[in-house]
Amino acid sequence: MSSVPQGVAGIKAVLPHRYPMLLVDRVLELVPGERLTALKAVTCNEPWYEGLSDKASEEDHDYPRVLLIESWCQAAGVLIASERPNPDVLSGQVMLFGGISDVRFTGRVRPGDVMRHEVRLSRALTDTVIFEGECLVDGRVVAEIGRVVMAMRPATELTEQVPGTAASSEEKS
Repeated sequence: MSSVPQGVAGIKAVLPHRYPMLLVDRVLELVPGERLTALKAVTCNEPWYEGLSDKASEEDHDYPRVLLIESWCQAAGVLIASERPNPDVLSGQVMLFGGISDVRFTGRVRPGDVMRHEVRLSRALTDTVIFEGECLVDGRVVAEIGRVVMAMRPATELTEQVPGTAASSEEKS
């Protein structure tokens, strides 16, 4: 098990995400280079529920699937970045989402539920990682994630000005 702190402070030391988009609350298990188990507690006080009327149905309170995936991907990010944390995306290595496939939703998530993200590293290349896993609530699978690809890139490659861009054209004037 990794020595990375498992609570919110430890997660913030690894990921650049902050309120309202930090969607991982606790890491239960982290085996570097292998797997991670993390939790996300869903509450009715989250910003995405703000616009719901008092007459909204239970189905209207389903946790947005795109946020379920984002939360699971953040858990995967903790797994890959835990060995070399870099919450400052302006320097060092930056984690980039590459793609996702073979996702299957098998249940609903609502306020009061605690999602358990099971993330497994299925393949690691030089700077690209492939994950798979599930999201569970009360022991039942609510989402299966077949493949997520993430890449690590130097921040300088993402922040340097490309010749011929608007910024470099203005400098010539």
